[in-house]
Amino acid sequence: MKFKIGTRGSKLALAQATQVKELLERAHPGAEAELVVIKTSGDALAGKQAAGPEEALKGLFVKEIEEALLSEKVDLAVHSAKDMETDLPEELLIGAVLKREDPRDALVSSRPGGLKGLPAGARVGISSVRRQAQLKRVRRDLEIVPIRGNVDTRLKKLDAQEYDALILAAAGLKRLGLAERISEFLDPAIFLPAPCQGTLAIEIRRDRPSMAEHLRVLEDAASRWELEAERSLLKALGGSCRVPIGGLARVADGNNLSLEGVVLSPDGLKAIRQSVAGPAKAAQRLGKELASHLRAAGADRLLYGNWANKG
Repeated sequence: MKFKIGTRGSKLALAQATQVKELLERAHPGAEAELVVIKTSGDALAGKQAAGPEEALKGLFVKEIEEALLSEKVDLAVHSAKDMETDLPEELLIGAVLKREDPRDALVSSRPGGLKGLPAGARVGISSVRRQAQLKRVRRDLEIVPIRGNVDTRLKKLDAQEYDALILAAAGLKRLGLAERISEFLDPAIFLPAPCQGTLAIEIRRDRPSMAEHLRVLEDAASRWELEAERSLLKALGGSCRVPIGGLARVADGNNLSLEGVVLSPDGLKAIRQSVAGPAKAAQRLGKELASHLRAAGADRLLYGNWANKG
């Protein structure tokens, strides 16, 4: 048995795909998994400031990999779930969701004292309008500077003192073995992560049920429910827009799911935050329900008003 795994070529993407390769080979003795590196549109733009914030690249990190799946050049694809569009091609589906890594954002800085310890005017490298908006709500005295490139590139710029601090996904740092670089995990009560942050999704062809069976051993039920709730929230809000949106689902006791969501203005001055809870098996319904609550509280003014037309 042989599995061809489609992946991006970044160090983080390769680390994630290698994790899946090892899990598959362990679960299926005698099987061989091969990594097939595919360059994506997002990779071509990722290091360029003109590409704009991370949210503007959503979907571009998976487009060519999905094309390879559709043309059967690969059997499965490993994605950071937050990079995936909420509407997949009709012929594809998420065949397995791995156990979620830490979904929180993290501060990386050589200065002591975490976020509170940064002096006024400190330069903080951020690639996401969601992180930017939430940082402005708590520290408007800091200078937010856009940063592009992969994790290694960003850390080198920090070490060269081009920045005083960075805000990155904790999951990526942990998967790269760089957890020791984390100065502070940012509390989701203040920094709600991007929907599906920290989650790995394996995408397959819908007409390959045997592949879904092979992947079943990798599936984590709680992480699947969290992913479905957050993707449902994002889809119901119109996840392709560039307005900052955060969302985090948590499964407790195996059966109960809580879901928080926030919609912000890019300057951080306006934020609408709501939460819902219910049975984990109702994850998709809870995502839609939370989107309705956010809209009822005025989120549409941010989603479709003047802010949504900027940038």
